[in-house]
Amino acid sequence: MSADACLALLLDAPLQSWGHSSRFERRTTALHPTRSGVLGIVAAALGIDKHGPDEAAKLARLAALRVSTFTLPRHDRRRRELPIIRLEDYHTVTGIRRASGKVDDDATVQTYRHYLLDARFGVLLDGPAELVREIATALADPRWGVWFGRKSCLPASPLLAAGPADRPACWAELLRRAGYIGTENEEAFARVVETTADTPGAERLDDTPIGYGHPLGERHAPRWIRSYPRGSAPPASS
Repeated sequence: MSADACLALLLDAPLQSWGHSSRFERRTTALHPTRSGVLGIVAAALGIDKHGPDEAAKLARLAALRVSTFTLPRHDRRRRELPIIRLEDYHTVTGIRRASGKVDDDATVQTYRHYLLDARFGVLLDGPAELVREIATALADPRWGVWFGRKSCLPASPLLAAGPADRPACWAELLRRAGYIGTENEEAFARVVETTADTPGAERLDDTPIGYGHPLGERHAPRWIRSYPRGSAPPASS
């Protein structure tokens, strides 16, 4: 029997924002969930305190998880696919922290925050069965609130779609939860999978969480991903 298990998550919300390099005045979003964002949801459900002395050690356990994300398009009443739309939200913020570390109560800056509209994603988490079971229990009754990138991006439906189970069973149930038949292949959807640096077409993202409470520039480590458009199969191994 395999020592691994799988969980399926359905990321369904009116607004989502996945900013892997989002700082200062312009807070952009990626077009797919980041590893940092997904594991941040897991960490909140588990009750990992980002200001706690053991945060880094607890997050290190999550390094054993493999994260695969899938774009699961929404449809209107006529079954026409809805495109994902970017929204730019304009803000002004008063009382900012200067480079010196001091807070300037009189200073006001403009900020631009980006969100995704009509986006829906599926996530498969593969990893050690004991850890996966622990996460499933936490997601069913989270210690702290969960959201999709920002506190304004609240889930519109139950987050835990399936599991712990094997990957095919989780995938089929995830599809059914999203309104699909359940027999579609993974290749029928645009997806992002984790890979190695020597994989053709691999991209580097600095979105592996080390410590959410660490100083800026010290919170994340790199990972390598490969993005596949809808209808494409992974390259055959040599």
